[in-house]
Amino acid sequence: MSEQPRKHTEVAVGVLIRLSDGALLLSTRPEGKAYAGFWEFPGGKIEAGETVEQALRRELQEELGITIDGAEVWKVTEHDYPHALVRLHWCKVTAWSGEFEMREGQRMAWQQLPLDVAPVLPGAFPVLQWLSQERGLPFVAPPVVAPADAPAS
Repeated sequence: MSEQPRKHTEVAVGVLIRLSDGALLLSTRPEGKAYAGFWEFPGGKIEAGETVEQALRRELQEELGITIDGAEVWKVTEHDYPHALVRLHWCKVTAWSGEFEMREGQRMAWQQLPLDVAPVLPGAFPVLQWLSQERGLPFVAPPVVAPADAPAS
């Protein structure tokens, strides 16, 4: 009996860039979710019938309380986590309105490259590398850490 291929979970991700200094916004994954406490770029699942921009707009409103002016897909990557095979639609976002509210109990931090926060979701590593290259910086990979709820090997 052959195993069914895993289906991708489509995810819209916002790379929020503060224009005044180029800092990047990262937030932690909320308690109760896979990789809770890991730092990530904010975003979430694309629901049926949504465009990437619509999903990102909804997710950032739900998670952070902000309204983005717009988003266009910059890069698309895939990452195979133990709990999900994800296709990540990365959007650079440089304009938004509203005050940041951590509506899921998460933490947020504005970061310069290389990042000071850890652990970082492994799916973000390619984007961190591209952003480093764009800025003429060496890429410093964050340490790889397994989540506390990962099955022991």
